[in-house]
Amino acid sequence: MPQKTREDRRKKAIEVLNKARAMELHAIHQYMNQHYNLDDRDYGELAGKVKLIAIDEMRHAEAFAERVKELGGEPATSYEGKVEKGQPVQTIFSFDSELEDDTIDVYNQFLLTCRDNGDSISVKLFETIIDEEQIHYNYFDNVNEHIQKLGDIYLAQIAGTPSSTGLTPKGFAVGGAA
Repeated sequence: MPQKTREDRRKKAIEVLNKARAMELHAIHQYMNQHYNLDDRDYGELAGKVKLIAIDEMRHAEAFAERVKELGGEPATSYEGKVEKGQPVQTIFSFDSELEDDTIDVYNQFLLTCRDNGDSISVKLFETIIDEEQIHYNYFDNVNEHIQKLGDIYLAQIAGTPSSTGLTPKGFAVGGAA
């Protein structure tokens, strides 16, 4: 069996980095849509946290794009999938925890692809981002659990809270809101 060339290995790394970037672009659109809807429904605290998570996803998308460029590729600019609009607040967080859980699983596979193709820098990038996706998953899962157990009582306590997150480039995982 012929051994893969350096160019072949780079192409494989670029392929999974671009798939990950497309996943991040989808998450950005999904979470920002949820942010707007939660804010419009007067769930400011939840809206603000979802916005910060979207900012984290923006940083992830940029990091993947930068790595693709370092490897000589062209970063993906579109995403597959559909943004779910108008979700009831009772379903948003179970939906998002599932999205993050799937992302963690896929990124672990992408990490292995990069490792198998000798790209230790991309492996480190995936490790860092997987850690942040786990923080997102934990938050979404926790809120979902509160909604499932406490229902309207929990949501009533959050209704009317401010959504102001200020202008922070840090996001949710890095900014310490977790």
